Amino acid sequence: MRLFVPADSTAVSIGADEVAAALAARAPDAEIVRTGSRGLYWLEPLVEVEHEGRRLGFGPLAPADVDGLLERLAAGQLDGPGAVGDVDQLLAGQGQQRITLGRCGVVAPGSVADYERHGGLAGLRNALAMTPQAVVDAVSNSGLRGRGGAGFPTGTKWQTVHDTDDSPKFIVCNADEGDSGTFADRMLMEGDPLALIEGMLIAGVAVGAEQGYIYLRSEYPDALRVLRAALADAREHGVLGDDVLGSGKRFDIEIRVGAGAYICGEETSLLESLEGNRGMIRYKPPLPAIKGFFEKPTVVNNVITLATVPGVLMDNGESHKALGTGKSLGTLTAQLCGNVARPGLYEIPFGMPLGTLINDLGGGSASGRPVRAVQVGGPLGAYFPVSKFDARLDYESFAEAGGMIGHGGVVVFDDTVDLYQQARFSMEFCAKESCGKCTPCRVGSTRGVEVIDRIHAGTDVESNIEVLDDLCETMASVSLCALGGLTPFPVRSALRYFPDDFHTAVREHVETAHE
Repeated sequence: MRLFVPADSTAVSIGADEVAAALAARAPDAEIVRTGSRGLYWLEPLVEVEHEGRRLGFGPLAPADVDGLLERLAAGQLDGPGAVGDVDQLLAGQGQQRITLGRCGVVAPGSVADYERHGGLAGLRNALAMTPQAVVDAVSNSGLRGRGGAGFPTGTKWQTVHDTDDSPKFIVCNADEGDSGTFADRMLMEGDPLALIEGMLIAGVAVGAEQGYIYLRSEYPDALRVLRAALADAREHGVLGDDVLGSGKRFDIEIRVGAGAYICGEETSLLESLEGNRGMIRYKPPLPAIKGFFEKPTVVNNVITLATVPGVLMDNGESHKALGTGKSLGTLTAQLCGNVARPGLYEIPFGMPLGTLINDLGGGSASGRPVRAVQVGGPLGAYFPVSKFDARLDYESFAEAGGMIGHGGVVVFDDTVDLYQQARFSMEFCAKESCGKCTPCRVGSTRGVEVIDRIHAGTDVESNIEVLDDLCETMASVSLCALGGLTPFPVRSALRYFPDDFHTAVREHVETAHE
């Protein structure tokens, strides 16, 4: 009997290790495989049983449930308490398309042999048989855009590095996942790290780079441990090193751990930190693709972007661009959390309505109270009321609705939320995390907190709203990076859609302004 139990840090935090230990003690002849998570966090700890080529799930389980589960399995009973049936069918029934995360929760993380058994390295082998330009063309053809938040076309970035006549060139993975409500990068690195490694290798083949770096946030010690093991196994099997899969090409990867600065999620600040300097924004141009790491041409992509690349190289990007809508092709790794009944990671085609994700997949609020607001795109994302839940989750539609997809984090709030406090937090967060290089971000965010407090106190409401609007316009227009430039999103949206949370005079002002 083969039993699969996640070793993902979220599953472990709610008892997966204890469940695995109980299974090992009570079923010593069973093979227990520790995997990543499927992202069904409301079912964790989730135990999967291999049966006639299918994986049947049971969860959430506690150590006290193990005896009953083993007795039922011994008797051939595949239902009963906690049974969720075929896990792949469950994911498909939710409308998920597991392209990037298809091996998470399936493979033993870090095992090259297991990775290959489930289709891994096929994209890299295809890339090694192609010209570098053909690899770039495949990525461009797929329509893949950066999943880190900006949504910039990946093929365009790679083409720039490919065409820049300078060397050496570098591949840098931005694994400094710091947005509130985001965990897709962590889940991928803990559950299928070789997908990231393969994606970086393909990027190296495409642009002529021989060295890669993973810039990992310090708060992810489990991801660090799994990545180190995966890199060691990849070197042992000739996937990394001086002769990648016998091709004669060289490529290796180092991990660098950050120190907890949110601003280092911005690519130029990340590069400064990677070079050993204080994490501060660089002026652009020049772009990192031309002068990046130590002023050499550098591809900077986030974890999910790079982990999607191996699938793209399987068929020249045709499968990838068959999903999604408009210019938002492929899948969105939507991370649903906050006050929601079924939190987790849902890999869905771009274009799903926001309300479908929250109510149908997420099951509404965990508290049972009405959902009042949702923030998409991390701490810099807009707050949407229920009336905006018809907005579709793709880059263009969401921007038209006044929001941004960002890294795909979706945080749900019920009707007890105070949006004044949330808006204030956004400005306060910007003030705390600003690198200090530009005045609009450094000073504007501090003054923003003060103005919001005056509005909430009912002091010169109309004039202070005008001051806040001017302040937000300045931050959005002339801040050097997205931290200062996007902080106005949550502030303005909270004022517009939830004016009662600030002051009754604010509601009257907003209603008049929008008549």
